[in-house]
Amino acid sequence: MSTRENPENRIPLLKIQSLCKNFPSNSLLGESARVLDNVDLCINPGEVRGIVGESGAGKTTLARCSLRLIEPSSGSIYFNGQDLTVLDPASLRVKRREFQMIFQDAYASMNPTMTVEQILSEPFQVHGVGDRDLRHQRISELLEAVSLDESLLDRRPGELSGGQQQRVGIARGLVLKPKLVVADEPVSALDASVQAQILNLLADLKRKFELTLILISHSLSAIHYLCNHISVLYRGRVIEEAPAEAFFTEPKHPYSKTLLDATLTFDPLKRFHPKPSGPSIAASARIQSGCAYHPYCSYRLPVCVQKVPQLIEIKSSHRAACFLFLRESE
Repeated sequence: MSTRENPENRIPLLKIQSLCKNFPSNSLLGESARVLDNVDLCINPGEVRGIVGESGAGKTTLARCSLRLIEPSSGSIYFNGQDLTVLDPASLRVKRREFQMIFQDAYASMNPTMTVEQILSEPFQVHGVGDRDLRHQRISELLEAVSLDESLLDRRPGELSGGQQQRVGIARGLVLKPKLVVADEPVSALDASVQAQILNLLADLKRKFELTLILISHSLSAIHYLCNHISVLYRGRVIEEAPAEAFFTEPKHPYSKTLLDATLTFDPLKRFHPKPSGPSIAASARIQSGCAYHPYCSYRLPVCVQKVPQLIEIKSSHRAACFLFLRESE
């Protein structure tokens, strides 16, 4: 079997181990809420990984912690074998050239007083890359790649449509030719027809620039359309990982089945509206032990209340954190 066919033989581009993130929930009492709980993730070069889960699952926190845009409470983040959590600010800034993020709210991520040209030139200036001619050439190439006309260079973000703003955000993320791009809900704020255009654009750019892409989304439609491997996040824990085809045809975890049952269509022109299937964030924070999904699972076992299930391999590259499968394997 070739290296391409066997993920175990690859050197991961991004490897996350035991990642946790706590946020203060009551500053007076010094209490905190755990938003990410011992997340492990392994992203191979060239992969398009989908991170899916309902609102409040911790997807955006995972995206930002993965790139150290916010500091994790504990755990390790390896990019090309180097632990990002031990880098000082200067070293991390240099490393950031190799990974970039596309934000959900493109307009909020831009300086409203800057022109498109200034926005796209800023990464060059921050990292001291290239002369004026090289920067102009790179910007022209990217505008063509994201289907924007050079006449927009003098416009400010407020003078662009939502789709144009997102395309500028994507172009900015690609300016420094990163190896990894993390797209956090890049289409959720857009109209349905524009969503399809942006998804098609991301697919084209992935092929053209040989990107490794992580797509964060609550929309199974977008995930199904673009990704080749899926990770399901529930209450800050990864509860299932699988190749896309296996996940969408035969999900294993009861929560994953709930998500798929709630999906009426895989048409990327239509948005996925998941049914409520769990407690609020405040309620889930009170679950002190066991599987976070156990109060809502019709398959729960006594052990589900007492212990946190770990991801176990059920089939090749298909893993689920569920005691049902541990019981079957015994």
